[in-house]
Amino acid sequence: MAARPVIGVTSYVEPVVRGDWDGQPSTVLPHNYVEHLERAGASVVVLPPRLDADDALVAGLLARLDGVVIAGGADVEPSRYAAVPDSRVQSPRPDRDAFELAVARVTAESRLPLLGICRGMQVMAVAAGGTLEQHVPDRVGHDEHSPSPGAYASHPVTVAEGSRLADILGAGAHVVPTYHHQAVAAHPGYVATAWHEDGTVEAMEDTAYPFRLAVQWHPEAGDDGRLFEAFVASCGAIGGRE
Repeated sequence: MAARPVIGVTSYVEPVVRGDWDGQPSTVLPHNYVEHLERAGASVVVLPPRLDADDALVAGLLARLDGVVIAGGADVEPSRYAAVPDSRVQSPRPDRDAFELAVARVTAESRLPLLGICRGMQVMAVAAGGTLEQHVPDRVGHDEHSPSPGAYASHPVTVAEGSRLADILGAGAHVVPTYHHQAVAAHPGYVATAWHEDGTVEAMEDTAYPFRLAVQWHPEAGDDGRLFEAFVASCGAIGGRE
């Protein structure tokens, strides 16, 4: 029997409360990422961010994996895409920015399967030389993408026919879990493959790779596991571990 593909998921360093410990800096990740990937047939390792990350360090790490997920989280620091920060941009996470931008660059060279989720999609765009929309409600005039702090909402997206994403989910309308106030504005090298009705780009992909796809929504917060299943299947086909 072939071994399960080994997939790394990027993570946060945040203060947490645990028993008698209050505010202890900890490497954390919402467990539903792990649950979805394990259910799809993967073994999962959590990848802590590193401020000292460069492409050589990350390449050595990723050489041991069969695929990577860049997880959701705080906003990418606007200086990473040569922008002045809006007042509503979240506090920067320079360790995540350094590490995850290197992950996006290295996987572009190595062709390792990559799935970006929410922030992960934005990281992939920025690493390719793209830019972000810093506060979506300013353009669309509503807060449907993230109406309540600390709670996922849902909204419809339309998936383009003929896309890799359509092969996985089906073309047309889907209702997805959402929680974001930023979005990808420019995405060099990627093709947009899903949109909200207000024009916000909700997915992008590069079909020159076995699997290089990102979604702006949060599939880990829902019950539909097909995106994770397709990703894990691609990682298994590429990895060939025994």
